[in-house]
Amino acid sequence: MKKILIIGESCRDIFIYCDTQRLAPDIPVPVLKVRKKTQNPGMARNVERNVKALHKLCDIVTNNNWRAITKTRFMHEKTPQAFFRVDTENRMPRADVRKIPLKKYDIIGVSDYNKGFLTKEDIRYVCEHHPCVFVDTKKPVGRFLEGAKYIKINKFEYEHSLPIPRDIGRKIICTRGGGGVSFRGKTYPVSLVEVKDVAGAGDSFFAALLVRYAETQNIEEAIVFANLCASQVVKKKGVSVITRPKASANSAKQN
Repeated sequence: MKKILIIGESCRDIFIYCDTQRLAPDIPVPVLKVRKKTQNPGMARNVERNVKALHKLCDIVTNNNWRAITKTRFMHEKTPQAFFRVDTENRMPRADVRKIPLKKYDIIGVSDYNKGFLTKEDIRYVCEHHPCVFVDTKKPVGRFLEGAKYIKINKFEYEHSLPIPRDIGRKIICTRGGGGVSFRGKTYPVSLVEVKDVAGAGDSFFAALLVRYAETQNIEEAIVFANLCASQVVKKKGVSVITRPKASANSAKQN
């Protein structure tokens, strides 16, 4: 079994589910009544826990203060509607990527939320010192990614990175929500499902992409598998952990 390493910043995701039946009399905002509260490891640690749900050999390099860094979402209890989000402003330390034993791992997954844990130079270093680096980044795509094997971004991130050099563009796996996934001019469709929450869907897609590529070394099969897994999580409220789709269970056992 191949070893996977996740590198990136982490936080705690907090979901506060509320109901509302009236507006405040003094200002035109809804009065929220809290029904329940949930929390889970977020960002890179969410990628890690999704990888580990399918694949045993996974380590992570992340910020030690991740529990103090929170994203708190106030959500409507019965619909996907979000009222607002509150983020803490704790200091994000920078990673020392030169101390990471990259060669110990078969696949590196860089989960970069552009919060200061990884600079462009750090990501460039990782890509130049390992032959199989997948990058999921919130930074605009640029030459610092030319050493990456594959680059996973969403439609918004893609459009805000234009123009993209052709050689780097061939590495991009672009998720487009209900529009499927684009890779090298081909669209990989997704099944239409009832979407209850898109939080964590990108992390789940990235985690499943890493796992299936580790099993097959086939990027097209990995994209199809990641689509199936991401379709699971959007059907549930909050951030959930993926399970292996039945269609791929038997083939996984053969690898």
